[in-house]
Amino acid sequence: MVLAFWALSTAALADINVGVTLSATGPAASLGIPEKNTIDLLPKTMAGRKVNYIVLDDASDTTTAVKNTRKLISEHKVDLIIGSTTTPNSLAMIDIAAENETPMIALAASARIVEPMDDKRKWVFKTAQNDAHMATAIVEHMTSNNVKTVAYIGFSDAYGEGWWNEFSKLAEVRKIRLVGNERFNRTDTTVTGQVLKVLAAKPDAVLIGGAGTPAALPQKSLKEKGYKGVVYQTHGVANNDFLRVCGKDCEGTVLPTGPVLVAGQLPADNPVKKTASEYVAKYEATHGKGSVNAFGGYAWDAGLLLASAAPEALKKGAPGSREFRLALRDALEGSRNVAAAHGVFNMSPTDHLGFDQRARVMVSIREGGWKLAR
Repeated sequence: MVLAFWALSTAALADINVGVTLSATGPAASLGIPEKNTIDLLPKTMAGRKVNYIVLDDASDTTTAVKNTRKLISEHKVDLIIGSTTTPNSLAMIDIAAENETPMIALAASARIVEPMDDKRKWVFKTAQNDAHMATAIVEHMTSNNVKTVAYIGFSDAYGEGWWNEFSKLAEVRKIRLVGNERFNRTDTTVTGQVLKVLAAKPDAVLIGGAGTPAALPQKSLKEKGYKGVVYQTHGVANNDFLRVCGKDCEGTVLPTGPVLVAGQLPADNPVKKTASEYVAKYEATHGKGSVNAFGGYAWDAGLLLASAAPEALKKGAPGSREFRLALRDALEGSRNVAAAHGVFNMSPTDHLGFDQRARVMVSIREGGWKLAR
């Protein structure tokens, strides 16, 4: 009797353990560092329970991300995984999360992380806008600005391929002619060959399908070779390290991003403005004015989703139990009208992102800063 009571009391007081693997070093560090900084700002209690965050660095490496996921589940017995920063890492983690029936919230962009829905992906959610969602915004901007021909240069990995697939489909529908399709590695130091091919095609615009500081390389090379057309980037560059590395070569660049990046420029009635502004204030209070970026916002939104789902999950089981993990998965899938820094989440059994048009804005880079394109 005493032992049974002790066991029940211990379960009732169990902490919620969250495992986090992020790319705080390596080529994606400019994305992973603000995500890691943001984890420190997430709630330390939820629904009266203490929340522990166990944070590991995967160094932008897929193999390390997989090892970290296994370690967090097997050694730390986490109830939830947050991560990773990049699409290749996140895709590689899905099997381990599903195998161990542990819900996962990815911070990477590719729709392939949550689509098509199947027995594995039912355990996976994400907070970054799908590449298809953002590609639509780019194509709309191009057609509104009389862009007729476009060349593409993207990463030679799942991120670059995903963007090409989504963008090329939409461009064809909108009668935009694609005149180039080049690839480069995140660790490359030159893209001269690819850029010369792009220039030979004389496109009205170039779309760079990259993320973080490596995406600056083709843009700087294009400018160096005298390209005068419009350069588009993806939401993968929405951080200040990209601005620093790209410098004056980024002036006039156009890209889609989550509204958090321009929270102060949003109209007062925007449903995201309040939450986004709260995150900006907390992040900048610690890291300085102007330090916030879109990537930290993805980690913030993961925390908001967990905080919304935890009270419901606790009705079904105690942290550390299979019942709690199952209930947490179900509660995340049932997220409704969760206003976050990047948009409003409305999940469903077939949609583990749950964003609509409110999750994107178009911005341009002007005088070293982000300006809302009106």
